Amino acid sequence: MTKLQHKRLLLKLSGEQLAGNYDGGVDAKVIEWIAKEVGKATKAGAEIAIMVGGGNFVRGAQLTGHGISRVNADYMGMLGTLMNGLAVTDVFNAQDVPTRLLSNIKADQVADQFTPRRALSHLTKGRVVVIGGGIGRPYLTTDTAAVNLALELNCDLVCKVTKVDGVYDKDPAKHSDAKKFDRISFQEAVSNEQIAVMDKAAMGLAMEHQKAILVFDLHTEGNILGAAEGKSVGTLIT
Repeated sequence: MTKLQHKRLLLKLSGEQLAGNYDGGVDAKVIEWIAKEVGKATKAGAEIAIMVGGGNFVRGAQLTGHGISRVNADYMGMLGTLMNGLAVTDVFNAQDVPTRLLSNIKADQVADQFTPRRALSHLTKGRVVVIGGGIGRPYLTTDTAAVNLALELNCDLVCKVTKVDGVYDKDPAKHSDAKKFDRISFQEAVSNEQIAVMDKAAMGLAMEHQKAILVFDLHTEGNILGAAEGKSVGTLIT
């Protein structure tokens, strides 16, 4: 078995990534590809927990107003993450990547309730754990929920997967002279307004507890396994 530098990973998947080639909903073909990449890492001995976003269904912050309270808008967003969690869990299991869905909101008919003990039991048995419901409370994003979960489960690394290959000093889609960082400090990532890979509350929580974040391209083959092996596959924020 491969020697892993980071045995337990927290993988943050956005709703936009799960929508794939569609404007909304989920793209099962994209999730199949992610399952195969995650499977490479688990077969090498990695333990992987996945926090799913829900923006492909509902973005709570965008719904607020016109009679919808921020609290209920955020809960609607949490339900969106739960729908993504159901899809990811089913597709992963269909690809022979053993996976269990846990929820931070009470939804007994579709998912077991999240507890650290239950999640750790699944992880140590070689199962991927998908978390729906975000952090279970309004006013907090799934980015913040991902860092919180990584701390709770004592993950070695937070993996923020994106559609670019790391963190740049400015938007590489708009600026041809954008410079990519191989490594960057939390202080710079938080203070630089051009860097927006995660929300500032999530970055601040990671900084406070010195939980490293690796930002890399989801769609490059071998990147998830490479992250577990400690390879330079993106930008390390530490």
